[in-house]
Amino acid sequence: MEKDKEIERSIIKKFRKQIWSRFVKAVQEYELIQENDKIMVCVSGGKDSFLLAKCIQELERHSKIPFEACYVVMDPGYNEKNRQHILEMAKVLNVPIQMFQSDIFDIVASIETSPCYLCARMRRGYLYSKAKELGCNKIALGHHFDDVIETTLLSMFYGSEIKTMMPKLHSDHFEGLELIRPLYLVKEEDILSWKKYNELTFINCACRFTESCAINDDGTSKRLEMKKLIQNLRKINKNVDYNIFKALDNVNLNCVLGIKKEGTYHSFLEEYEKKK
Repeated sequence: MEKDKEIERSIIKKFRKQIWSRFVKAVQEYELIQENDKIMVCVSGGKDSFLLAKCIQELERHSKIPFEACYVVMDPGYNEKNRQHILEMAKVLNVPIQMFQSDIFDIVASIETSPCYLCARMRRGYLYSKAKELGCNKIALGHHFDDVIETTLLSMFYGSEIKTMMPKLHSDHFEGLELIRPLYLVKEEDILSWKKYNELTFINCACRFTESCAINDDGTSKRLEMKKLIQNLRKINKNVDYNIFKALDNVNLNCVLGIKKEGTYHSFLEEYEKKK
Protein backbone atom coordinates (compact mmCIF):
# COMPACT_ATOMS: atom_id res chain seq x y z
CA MET A 1 0.00 0.00 0.00
CA GLU A 2 1.27 3.48 -0.89
CA LYS A 3 2.33 5.74 1.97
CA ASP A 4 -0.49 8.26 1.54
CA LYS A 5 -3.09 5.48 1.50
CA GLU A 6 -1.64 3.99 4.68
CA ILE A 7 -1.85 7.40 6.35
CA GLU A 8 -5.46 7.88 5.23
CA ARG A 9 -6.37 4.41 6.46
CA SER A 10 -4.80 5.09 9.86
CA ILE A 11 -7.10 8.09 10.36
CA ILE A 12 -10.32 6.17 9.77
CA LYS A 13 -9.19 2.83 11.24
CA LYS A 14 -6.38 2.97 13.81
CA PHE A 15 -7.34 6.44 15.09
CA ARG A 16 -11.05 6.31 14.30
CA LYS A 17 -12.19 6.97 17.89
CA GLN A 18 -9.51 9.51 18.81
CA ILE A 19 -9.39 11.53 15.57
CA TRP A 20 -11.92 10.70 12.87
CA SER A 21 -15.01 10.38 15.10
CA ARG A 22 -14.19 13.59 16.96
CA PHE A 23 -13.53 15.42 13.72
CA VAL A 24 -16.90 14.30 12.32
CA LYS A 25 -18.64 15.12 15.60
CA ALA A 26 -17.33 18.69 15.54
CA VAL A 27 -18.36 19.15 11.90
CA GLN A 28 -21.88 17.93 12.68
CA GLU A 29 -22.40 19.35 16.17
CA TYR A 30 -21.25 22.86 15.29
CA GLU A 31 -22.62 22.76 11.72
CA LEU A 32 -19.24 23.63 10.25
CA ILE A 33 -19.81 22.41 6.69
CA GLN A 34 -22.95 22.88 4.60
CA GLU A 35 -23.97 21.87 1.12
CA ASN A 36 -22.01 23.54 -1.68
CA ASP A 37 -19.48 25.18 0.63
CA LYS A 38 -16.12 26.01 -0.90
CA ILE A 39 -13.55 25.72 1.86
CA MET A 40 -9.98 27.00 1.85
CA VAL A 41 -8.00 24.68 4.12
CA CYS A 42 -5.00 26.54 5.54
CA VAL A 43 -1.86 24.41 5.71
CA SER A 44 0.98 25.91 7.75
CA GLY A 45 3.27 22.89 7.47
CA GLY A 46 2.69 21.61 11.00
CA LYS A 47 1.08 18.38 12.19
CA ASP A 48 -2.30 19.94 12.97
CA SER A 49 -2.94 21.61 9.63
CA PHE A 50 -1.74 18.61 7.61
CA LEU A 51 -3.98 16.28 9.63
CA LEU A 52 -6.86 18.70 9.04
CA ALA A 53 -6.16 18.58 5.31
CA LYS A 54 -6.29 14.76 5.30
CA CYS A 55 -9.54 14.71 7.30
CA ILE A 56 -11.16 17.24 4.97
CA GLN A 57 -10.00 15.21 1.96
CA GLU A 58 -11.56 12.06 3.40
CA LEU A 59 -14.81 13.85 4.20
CA GLU A 60 -14.96 15.40 0.74
CA ARG A 61 -14.69 11.94 -0.82
CA HIS A 62 -17.34 10.23 1.30
CA SER A 63 -19.68 12.87 2.70
CA LYS A 64 -23.32 12.88 1.60
CA ILE A 65 -23.10 16.67 1.72
CA PRO A 66 -21.38 17.95 -1.44
CA PHE A 67 -18.69 20.56 -0.85
CA GLU A 68 -15.36 21.60 -2.37
CA ALA A 69 -12.02 22.13 -0.68
CA CYS A 70 -8.75 23.72 -1.76
CA TYR A 71 -5.51 23.50 0.20
CA VAL A 72 -3.47 26.66 0.57
CA VAL A 73 -0.07 27.41 2.09
CA MET A 74 0.78 31.03 2.74
CA ASP A 75 4.55 31.52 2.75
CA PRO A 76 5.20 34.53 5.02
CA GLY A 77 8.94 34.32 4.36
CA TYR A 78 9.99 30.78 5.29
CA ASN A 79 13.62 29.83 4.79
CA GLU A 80 14.30 27.47 1.90
CA LYS A 81 14.67 24.41 4.15
CA ASN A 82 11.24 24.84 5.74
CA ARG A 83 9.62 25.70 2.43
CA GLN A 84 10.98 22.55 0.80
CA HIS A 85 9.96 20.40 3.76
CA ILE A 86 6.36 21.61 3.48
CA LEU A 87 6.35 20.79 -0.24
CA GLU A 88 7.83 17.34 0.42
CA MET A 89 5.29 16.51 3.15
CA ALA A 90 2.47 17.60 0.86
CA LYS A 91 3.72 15.06 -1.70
CA VAL A 92 4.02 12.30 0.90
CA LEU A 93 0.49 12.97 2.17
CA ASN A 94 -0.90 13.57 -1.32
CA VAL A 95 -2.31 16.98 -0.42
CA PRO A 96 -2.58 19.21 -3.54
CA ILE A 97 -1.40 22.44 -1.97
CA GLN A 98 -1.22 25.87 -3.57
CA MET A 99 1.53 28.06 -2.13
CA PHE A 100 1.50 31.83 -2.34
CA GLN A 101 4.06 34.36 -1.10
CA SER A 102 3.73 37.24 1.32
CA ASP A 103 6.26 39.58 2.91
CA ILE A 104 4.96 39.33 6.49
CA PHE A 105 8.27 38.27 8.10
CA ASP A 106 10.12 41.16 6.43
CA ILE A 107 7.55 43.68 7.68
CA VAL A 108 7.35 42.26 11.22
CA ALA A 109 11.16 42.24 11.47
CA SER A 110 11.09 46.03 11.86
CA ILE A 111 8.51 45.99 14.66
CA GLU A 112 9.80 46.09 18.24
CA THR A 113 6.52 45.92 20.18
CA SER A 114 3.95 43.12 19.80
CA PRO A 115 5.42 41.57 16.61
CA CYS A 116 3.45 38.34 17.17
CA TYR A 117 0.16 40.24 17.39
CA LEU A 118 0.91 42.11 14.16
CA CYS A 119 2.05 38.91 12.42
CA ALA A 120 -1.17 37.10 13.40
CA ARG A 121 -3.34 39.97 12.16
CA MET A 122 -1.46 40.20 8.87
CA ARG A 123 -1.61 36.44 8.33
CA ARG A 124 -5.36 36.48 8.88
CA GLY A 125 -5.78 39.37 6.45
CA TYR A 126 -3.75 37.64 3.72
CA LEU A 127 -5.69 34.39 4.20
CA TYR A 128 -9.08 36.08 4.04
CA SER A 129 -8.03 37.94 0.88
CA LYS A 130 -6.81 34.70 -0.72
CA ALA A 131 -10.06 32.94 0.19
CA LYS A 132 -12.03 35.71 -1.51
CA GLU A 133 -9.79 35.47 -4.57
CA LEU A 134 -10.43 31.71 -4.78
CA GLY A 135 -14.18 32.14 -4.38
CA CYS A 136 -14.30 30.37 -1.01
CA ASN A 137 -16.92 31.08 1.63
CA LYS A 138 -15.10 29.34 4.48
CA ILE A 139 -11.57 29.09 5.85
CA ALA A 140 -10.58 26.00 7.85
CA LEU A 141 -7.84 26.24 10.49
CA GLY A 142 -6.12 23.42 12.38
CA HIS A 143 -6.73 24.51 15.98
CA HIS A 144 -7.47 21.55 18.26
CA PHE A 145 -9.02 20.81 21.67
CA ASP A 146 -5.89 21.74 23.63
CA ASP A 147 -5.70 25.11 21.86
CA VAL A 148 -9.23 25.79 23.08
CA ILE A 149 -8.39 24.99 26.72
CA GLU A 150 -5.10 26.92 26.67
CA THR A 151 -6.79 29.96 25.12
CA THR A 152 -9.47 29.87 27.81
CA LEU A 153 -6.91 29.83 30.63
CA LEU A 154 -4.81 32.54 28.98
CA SER A 155 -7.90 34.75 28.79
CA MET A 156 -8.64 34.18 32.48
CA PHE A 157 -5.09 34.49 33.84
CA TYR A 158 -3.78 37.27 31.61
CA GLY A 159 -6.89 38.92 30.13
CA SER A 160 -9.15 38.96 33.20
CA GLU A 161 -12.10 37.62 31.24
CA ILE A 162 -13.75 34.31 30.46
CA LYS A 163 -13.78 33.67 26.74
CA THR A 164 -12.63 30.89 24.48
CA MET A 165 -11.68 29.98 20.93
CA MET A 166 -14.96 29.38 19.08
CA PRO A 167 -15.58 26.50 16.63
CA LYS A 168 -16.67 28.99 13.97
CA LEU A 169 -16.73 32.75 13.45
CA HIS A 170 -18.08 35.21 10.90
CA SER A 171 -15.45 37.57 9.53
CA ASP A 172 -15.87 41.16 10.69
CA HIS A 173 -14.06 42.64 7.70
CA PHE A 174 -14.71 40.21 4.83
CA GLU A 175 -18.42 39.84 4.20
CA GLY A 176 -19.61 36.31 3.49
CA LEU A 177 -16.50 34.63 4.87
CA GLU A 178 -16.58 32.26 7.82
CA LEU A 179 -13.73 30.71 9.80
CA ILE A 180 -14.16 27.10 10.97
CA ARG A 181 -12.11 24.79 13.23
CA PRO A 182 -12.97 21.14 12.41
CA LEU A 183 -10.33 19.67 14.79
CA TYR A 184 -12.04 21.45 17.70
CA LEU A 185 -12.67 18.20 19.62
CA VAL A 186 -9.43 16.39 18.71
CA LYS A 187 -6.78 16.24 21.44
CA GLU A 188 -3.16 17.12 20.70
CA GLU A 189 -1.85 13.91 22.27
CA ASP A 190 -3.82 11.92 19.68
CA ILE A 191 -2.46 14.04 16.82
CA LEU A 192 1.05 13.36 18.13
CA SER A 193 0.28 9.62 18.31
CA TRP A 194 -0.96 9.69 14.70
CA LYS A 195 2.21 11.50 13.63
CA LYS A 196 4.45 9.03 15.45
CA TYR A 197 2.54 5.98 14.18
CA ASN A 198 3.01 7.10 10.56
CA GLU A 199 6.63 8.22 11.15
CA LEU A 200 5.95 11.73 9.89
CA THR A 201 8.03 14.84 10.50
CA PHE A 202 6.56 18.33 10.30
CA ILE A 203 7.92 21.81 10.91
CA ASN A 204 7.08 23.05 14.43
CA CYS A 205 7.37 26.81 14.22
CA ALA A 206 9.11 28.42 11.29
CA CYS A 207 8.85 31.94 12.68
CA ARG A 208 12.12 33.88 12.72
CA PHE A 209 11.13 35.72 15.88
CA THR A 210 9.67 33.02 18.15
CA GLU A 211 12.35 33.46 20.78
CA SER A 212 11.41 37.09 21.33
CA CYS A 213 7.62 36.70 21.17
CA ALA A 214 5.35 36.37 24.22
CA ILE A 215 8.21 35.21 26.41
CA ASN A 216 8.13 35.04 30.22
CA ASP A 217 11.07 35.77 32.50
CA ASP A 218 11.97 32.08 32.61
CA GLY A 219 12.20 31.89 28.81
CA THR A 220 8.94 30.03 28.19
CA SER A 221 5.91 31.23 26.26
CA LYS A 222 2.64 31.88 28.04
CA ARG A 223 0.90 29.22 25.95
CA LEU A 224 3.55 26.67 26.94
CA GLU A 225 3.01 27.76 30.53
CA MET A 226 -0.70 26.88 30.18
CA LYS A 227 0.14 23.58 28.52
CA LYS A 228 2.38 22.58 31.43
CA LEU A 229 -0.22 23.73 33.96
CA ILE A 230 -2.87 21.51 32.37
CA GLN A 231 -0.46 18.56 32.33
CA ASN A 232 0.11 18.99 36.06
CA LEU A 233 -3.61 19.36 36.79
CA ARG A 234 -4.31 16.13 34.90
CA LYS A 235 -2.19 14.31 37.49
CA ILE A 236 -4.75 15.38 40.10
CA ASN A 237 -7.84 15.06 37.91
CA LYS A 238 -7.49 13.25 34.58
CA ASN A 239 -10.67 14.92 33.27
CA VAL A 240 -9.68 18.48 34.15
CA ASP A 241 -9.32 19.63 30.52
CA TYR A 242 -12.71 18.18 29.58
CA ASN A 243 -14.29 19.81 32.64
CA ILE A 244 -12.88 23.21 31.64
CA PHE A 245 -14.24 22.69 28.13
CA LYS A 246 -17.66 21.59 29.41
CA ALA A 247 -17.86 24.56 31.80
CA LEU A 248 -17.78 26.86 28.77
CA ASP A 249 -20.86 25.05 27.45
CA ASN A 250 -22.60 25.14 30.84
CA VAL A 251 -22.39 28.74 32.09
CA ASN A 252 -24.85 29.51 34.91
CA LEU A 253 -25.71 33.17 34.34
CA ASN A 254 -27.49 33.32 37.69
CA CYS A 255 -24.14 32.95 39.42
CA VAL A 256 -21.77 35.32 37.64
CA LEU A 257 -20.97 38.91 38.62
CA GLY A 258 -21.27 40.29 35.14
CA ILE A 259 -21.33 39.51 31.42
CA LYS A 260 -20.33 41.38 28.28
CA LYS A 261 -22.75 41.19 25.35
CA GLU A 262 -22.07 42.94 22.02
CA GLY A 263 -19.38 44.99 23.75
CA THR A 264 -21.66 46.20 26.55
CA TYR A 265 -21.13 45.19 30.17
CA HIS A 266 -24.11 44.03 32.25
CA SER A 267 -23.85 43.61 36.05
CA PHE A 268 -25.85 41.04 38.02
CA LEU A 269 -27.28 44.02 39.88
CA GLU A 270 -29.38 44.96 36.82
CA GLU A 271 -31.57 41.90 37.33
CA TYR A 272 -31.07 41.56 41.08
CA GLU A 273 -33.31 44.48 42.06
CA LYS A 274 -36.10 43.26 39.77
CA LYS A 275 -36.44 40.08 41.86
CA LYS A 276 -37.49 41.84 45.07
